[in-house]
Amino acid sequence: MARQHDEPLISLPTRTELVRLSNAGQPQTLNNCRGANLDFSRLDLSGWRFEHCNLNNADFSSTQLEGSHFKGCRATGANFPGADLTDAIIDGGDFSNTSFRGATLSSANIMRCKLTRTEMTEVRALDVSFNEVLFVMATLSGFSFKNATLKQLDFSEADLRNCDFRETIFEDCLLRDARLHDCRFEGADLRDANLGGIQISDSTHYKGAIISKQQAAELLSQLGLHVL
Repeated sequence: MARQHDEPLISLPTRTELVRLSNAGQPQTLNNCRGANLDFSRLDLSGWRFEHCNLNNADFSSTQLEGSHFKGCRATGANFPGADLTDAIIDGGDFSNTSFRGATLSSANIMRCKLTRTEMTEVRALDVSFNEVLFVMATLSGFSFKNATLKQLDFSEADLRNCDFRETIFEDCLLRDARLHDCRFEGADLRDANLGGIQISDSTHYKGAIISKQQAAELLSQLGLHVL
């Protein structure tokens, strides 16, 4: 059984129990919950806390998760399409191979977690914050990072086509082998980003961005030029 925030309890809830708790209208805490393959879809779980839970392959389709908090959870293969995660916190854990397609992530804070091969397309994500996230081979095409400060994000081999990075600051980020066609980088600060051996043929993807002298030298060296 789940309890309210002041009484967390290890639990193995059923769909029936989840519906009852949702209808009660009080935020709950699931601590070490064995929630793999559970159906949370279309429930109102606003303000709920999930602490160190196993949520692998759980279904959160169209679930209300406004102000929810996921702490150190394992949620590989979970589904969040159409879910409302406004003001939610995802802190730590593994959310690889998840789908957030069409979800709302406005003002969400996502940090210190693994989102390898995750899909985040068609999302609403105003003022979302990402820190120390592995987006390796993730699909983020069309995502807007405009005016954001991105810290320690690994976009290696990610699909970033049509993303908006205008005025974005990259701090210790990796863009190695990312797909960057039709992205917008006007005013983006890439001086602290690892561009993964950028080639002259790739430079057009970064039109309007700010790069370091070292990055510029690497580009010009391919033309046989040296920056002194």
